[in-house]
Amino acid sequence: MANPNILVVEDDRETRTLIAKYLRSNACNVTAVSDGREMSRALADHRVDLIILDVMLPGEDGLSLCRKVRSEAQTPIIMLTARGEDVDRIVGLEMGADDYLPKPFNPRELLARINAVLRRQAAAQAASSIEGASTLVFEGWRIDLRLRELRNPEGARVAVTSAEFDLLRTFCERPGRVLSRDSLLDLTQGRNTGSFERSIDVLVSRIRRKIEPNPADPTIIKTVRSGGYLFTPRTEAAGTEAAGNEAVAATLSS
Repeated sequence: MANPNILVVEDDRETRTLIAKYLRSNACNVTAVSDGREMSRALADHRVDLIILDVMLPGEDGLSLCRKVRSEAQTPIIMLTARGEDVDRIVGLEMGADDYLPKPFNPRELLARINAVLRRQAAAQAASSIEGASTLVFEGWRIDLRLRELRNPEGARVAVTSAEFDLLRTFCERPGRVLSRDSLLDLTQGRNTGSFERSIDVLVSRIRRKIEPNPADPTIIKTVRSGGYLFTPRTEAAGTEAAGNEAVAATLSS
């Protein structure tokens, strides 16, 4: 995710300032607040992609705030605390935190954990949004899973073979993931058809000629050296839309 919106909830001014400064220097948009009330206002004011939440806060503590957020939304939460005991970490995770970092910590580790949590959430959201869908959309292209049809951004039907359709569907259902040729064979053709890894390369080449703006320099299906292939576009079920933070803010304010 480019320039994620991070909400830092930390009552210690020095720690709050250091976190905000480091994250801003690493392409994050940061809002820094000191307690639950300010957290509520921040959630109501703008989209928040991840919350860094200190356990020990004045007024309502971080564990209670974490539970309230999680009851209304899946906004990722990384909890911070001066306590390093396993029992505190377990309680935080049971309240719905996505990760837990004891103080003192290296800011680079915090950034690495933020990126890891955001990647996991993006993958989960992609899988959730397209599960059970009959039509998937990417960059204006539409793939109808029931009719097994592919239509371009202008709405015209594009002829694809059954093998090409199955491979494109596999990519659409797993955007942003590096898929090896071996795994693509398992997901599409199985192991009992006499297929081989080179057949995946041939199918990818055919698909690229049909969907890439420039097949010689592909941007939709990228080759990952020694890895396989990466489907880069965001895939959505037709008609899906994202939710905001208003419900969370209302709950925290109550």
